[in-house]
Amino acid sequence: MEFPNFNQPIVLQPQNCLDSQAGSLLQQQLAEIAPDRHKLWVIDMADVDFIDSSGICALVGGLNAARHRGCRFVICNLSATVRLIFEITQLDQLFEIFDSFDQVISAETPSLVA
Repeated sequence: MEFPNFNQPIVLQPQNCLDSQAGSLLQQQLAEIAPDRHKLWVIDMADVDFIDSSGICALVGGLNAARHRGCRFVICNLSATVRLIFEITQLDQLFEIFDSFDQVISAETPSLVA
């Protein structure tokens, strides 16, 4: 994985199911992000139609890693089904969630979650 542009957001786009296999891949990709180059980590979920506990663990791990490195971690483009899972589990209270990638970029200040 290459990270050519300094201070550009890094965008990861999981596909189809965010399950144990895809979650492991996402965790590996998140571990390779250079925090000095990418202060904004975006998980674009536009192509994800299912998420299980392994996928949720990968996202929570990514959020923790980003915070530890002083980076901002956001999620965008949740399908109705995946959004419902986030709401039921109250993860919508933990993550910064945007309806679109354009909203992420246009957001002036991050919402801080304690």
